[in-house]
This record gives sequence, C-alpha cells and structure tokens, in this order.
Amino acid sequence: METKVSSLTKEVIIGDHRPTVLIGERINPTGKKKLQEALRAGRFEVLRKEALTQVEAGADVLDVNVATFGLDEVSLLSQAVQEINGEVDVPLCLDSANPEALESALKVYKGKPLINSVTGEERSLARVLPLVREYGAAVIGLVQDDEGIPKDEGRRVAIAHKIVERAEKFGISREDILIDCLTFAVGAQPNSGLVVMEAIRKIKAELGVNLTLGASNISFGLPDRQLLNSAFVVMAIGAGVSCLIVDVEKVRPAALAADLILGRDKYGRRYIEDYRKRKRSQNL
Repeated sequence: METKVSSLTKEVIIGDHRPTVLIGERINPTGKKKLQEALRAGRFEVLRKEALTQVEAGADVLDVNVATFGLDEVSLLSQAVQEINGEVDVPLCLDSANPEALESALKVYKGKPLINSVTGEERSLARVLPLVREYGAAVIGLVQDDEGIPKDEGRRVAIAHKIVERAEKFGISREDILIDCLTFAVGAQPNSGLVVMEAIRKIKAELGVNLTLGASNISFGLPDRQLLNSAFVVMAIGAGVSCLIVDVEKVRPAALAADLILGRDKYGRRYIEDYRKRKRSQNL
C-alpha cells in the first residue's frame, strides 16, 4: 500500500516497510501569537522561514494551516501555499476545515497535495471528497463523526471503514486515503494512548490503508513533553503508522531509531547521517 504525494519537483511515498514520513506541524497559528500577528500583517516571510527551517530539520512534507480569527482563510491559504512553494520543494499538506479554502489552495497547487482532512461527518464527506477526486489529491481521514470523537477503538475503526467506503464510492483509491486515529492528552484520559494503538492495529489489519497521526496531543499539559512525544512516536510506528505529523526537529531522532530497529533503514545509513548532522550542529 503506497500513498504518493508530490510538489512540482519532488515525490514522497508513504508506505509499509518504507522509512516513516514526517510532516512538519509548525505552520499553524493556533496558540502562536507571533505567527498570528505575521499573518494579520501579511508578512509571509515568517511562513517561508518556518518552512525552510522544518525542511532543514528533515521534514518530508509540510502541513500548512493559516486559520486565524478575522482573516479570510480562502485567500490566505492559497497565498500561503504559493509563498511556501516558492521557498521549499517538499510536498504540502493543505490543512483546513473550510472546503472553500481547500479548493482555493488546490487550484494553485503544483503537484499532488495531501488534504487535511475529511471526517466521518456527513457534511464533511459530502464537501471534501469531491475535491479530493476532482483535484487528484490524497486525503487524511479523521476518525470522528456527527457524534464527535469516540473514546473507544471500536467506533474509531467503524468510522475509518465508513470514510474508506464512502471515498471508494467517489472513485478515490484506497492508496490515496490515510487514516488518523486521533490522540487525546494522556494526562486527561489515561487510556488514550492504548486506545489509539489498538485502533491503529485493527484499522491496518482490516483496511490495509496507510495511517498517520498528530502525535503532539498525547503530552498536552504534562512536563517534559518532548520525552513523551518521542516515546509515543516510537510506539505508533511499531503499531503501524507510516506517516506522522510532528515537530520534526524534536522527534526525528526517535523516528529514525524506530525505523532502524524495524528494518526500514538499511545499515543504519539515515540514522547515522542524522546523528553526525546533530553532532556537527552541537559543535558550531
């Protein structure tokens, strides 16, 4: 099962037995006052700099979210996509809950993007899946529906089935669907990590699709978040996730270590290269 996304010049393949694909999460104004202020002022150099920093840190794909209260997300997302495409060559993940904003970005995007996201909600399925089909994109399916995000793995698996089945009815191939099992903070819901791992394993076994995960939520509200996120990333990769939405600079070493142990990094070349790069950086 291989999911392919691309920019104008670079293709990234997400799949079993391949190195884990890392999507940089930091172009997102939620809780980031400086980024919100930059977007309000139309200072896109902040986005370009953040994009470059993440790619230099090893991001394979960049998530782009510009939703900011009081701003026109429809025009802002398409402009941000063009600005970032001019700075880096990696594929982009277009992150918006607004179908009009997604379509505006899809119209200017060069290549095959990843859409973040569609849910199991009827309104979302009806509005987002036609865009996926029309523009030939890949899409992330979130395991929530009109009743919200389920706390048990059984309903999450059922929602994943619903998303895949509905997408296939639209003519979207299973290879172009990634499922995100959604993570709650383990400090608030002690069994959240266990539920996610069980859902990942069942969805992989039953549907065979590639899985992604926004990993940082697991540690919200707890100290030493980087330690928790890194541990969670390793466990998620072992459970079957092939693509992670993360702060790449902080958790990439853990992901590379997991790939090496699981036989996805022949002779440890990527792991050793990253180790040497970090040592050189520390010695500057």
